[in-house]
Amino acid sequence: MGSDQRVIDVPFIPGDGVGPEIMAATQLVVDSAVRRSYSGDVSIRWIELQAGESSFRSRGDWMPAETVEAIRRAGVAIKGPLTTPVGGGIRSLNVALRQMLELYASVRPVRYIEGVPSPVKEPHKVDLVIFRENTEDVYKGLEWRHDSEDARKVRKFLIDAFGISLSDDTGIGLKPMSESASKRLVRAAFRYALANERRVVTLVHKGNIMKFTEGAFRDWGYEVAEEEGFRGMVVREGAPGQEGSSGKVVLNDRIADNMFQQVLTRPSEYSVIATPNLNGDYLADACAAQVGGLGFAPGANIGDGIAVFEPVHGTAPKYAGKDIANPCALMLSGAMMLEHLGMKDASRGLVRAIGDAVADGVVTQDVARVSGARPVGTDRFALEVSHRI
Repeated sequence: MGSDQRVIDVPFIPGDGVGPEIMAATQLVVDSAVRRSYSGDVSIRWIELQAGESSFRSRGDWMPAETVEAIRRAGVAIKGPLTTPVGGGIRSLNVALRQMLELYASVRPVRYIEGVPSPVKEPHKVDLVIFRENTEDVYKGLEWRHDSEDARKVRKFLIDAFGISLSDDTGIGLKPMSESASKRLVRAAFRYALANERRVVTLVHKGNIMKFTEGAFRDWGYEVAEEEGFRGMVVREGAPGQEGSSGKVVLNDRIADNMFQQVLTRPSEYSVIATPNLNGDYLADACAAQVGGLGFAPGANIGDGIAVFEPVHGTAPKYAGKDIANPCALMLSGAMMLEHLGMKDASRGLVRAIGDAVADGVVTQDVARVSGARPVGTDRFALEVSHRI
């Protein structure tokens, strides 16, 4: 190594369940991709952080403050899936971390890898990036059990102040959506589309029913396009001259339930989707199913100056320690991280190597049981990908 070698610090949280296994596999292939692309002039220094079950067992803290602060300082991290604590007031460690760091955009690319079994006929037509708002809507967790005193107070207020008819056994939940949070999510989607030459951004909402939350999201999205710095770069679908708007992003919107059948029947017409939290949760998993499932679903949670990369799937504890987990979702999240860090050649090389391995029939048991191929373990799969970089 030369004295002028550039070293990039990357904090990582191994995760729970299969997390440590797929993290080790991911670190191997990420290091290989960086080494291959930069001939040893650039390397990653991995910095392990504590969170989740192992942290709780060793120190009684599910999410140590120093872990959050280390990610904030570094501006980047990659993590395995974390267990949701039972009881105690933390709904989800994954959600808690996003809220602590204000990671307001959940970014989920959905793209088919040739050779992965799919339940649809033409999975290769799916090439989407979903921007899901990460801080509001149902993620606020504002709800009250039907038989609680708080629920009784809320029901009484709604009945007395607004004349709303509610039975005594009604649970209550709130769906807050703000102009500021909606607009920053749509801005991020526009910037991504323009930077990556993706020519359609679609606002997905249920504004025909929820006019002042989901409908407002739609309206605020159009305002971003028309009133901010995107004027001239973003054009409405159906606007005069749209057909000749080469180089510009076409903005449209779709009702959420309609969008579900659109991504099944006409996926090639869509490229970037911007949507409130709950819609995005459903859509991302439904689209992932078309390209082979959550085992191939990477993700990132991005804020202003901070990005945390993670797979979409959970901890899968029944597979932990058995060397059978599919590491592709975290590996692809690692490729997203490399691109975020400006190492696009390394990112492309890693994605290509995963595709080459799968095309050669090198797959883990979750794919093999559908395709009929002979499965390899997590560690072997990582080595096979590394050799193809």
